[in-house]
Amino acid sequence: MGEGLHVDEPRVLMVDDEKQVADAYALRLQDVADVTVAYGGEEALAIVAEGRPPDVVLLDRHMPGLSGDEVLDELRERDLTTRVIMVTAIDPDLGIVEMPFDDYLSKPVDRADLYAAVDQQCQVLAYELLGEYFRRESTRAVLAADATTATDADERLAAIEADLETAEARVRDLLPEAESLLSTFDGIDREGY
Repeated sequence: MGEGLHVDEPRVLMVDDEKQVADAYALRLQDVADVTVAYGGEEALAIVAEGRPPDVVLLDRHMPGLSGDEVLDELRERDLTTRVIMVTAIDPDLGIVEMPFDDYLSKPVDRADLYAAVDQQCQVLAYELLGEYFRRESTRAVLAADATTATDADERLAAIEADLETAEARVRDLLPEAESLLSTFDGIDREGY
């Protein structure tokens, strides 16, 4: 595990229009995280659209073009399984009450606080994904045990299994104790008595 982090190499997207600031925060995390940098909102959304979502997005609020607030709204509309930490020099006001961020840090943020915030959000994400995995695995087990499953249910089962694979991989990446949690869950008989 990385120094000061519970998880090993979380995927972090650093978004800030000020290149020096974005690069400085990325540099602080480079030894403990897989960091990608975006120098604006449009670039951040393009990166997120390319593949697996980052575990944590560190997002500046005040940027030309798409503001951090707009990027945050778009990330939430896409229903991504990711955590968003606003990292900004804008003093929080009552307007933040309705914003769907997961944490709010005022610049400048020192290394220890940055590590702690990323680590906390990764742990929350890991348990959210674990809950999703458990829910989907329970559904899969019930469908698989039902011998009367129709052909359209077979397609749904295949989709659930694909989602399970993705969730399991992310949980294993984020949660060191994932193996024992997953094996305990798999050991429960859900086929009835």
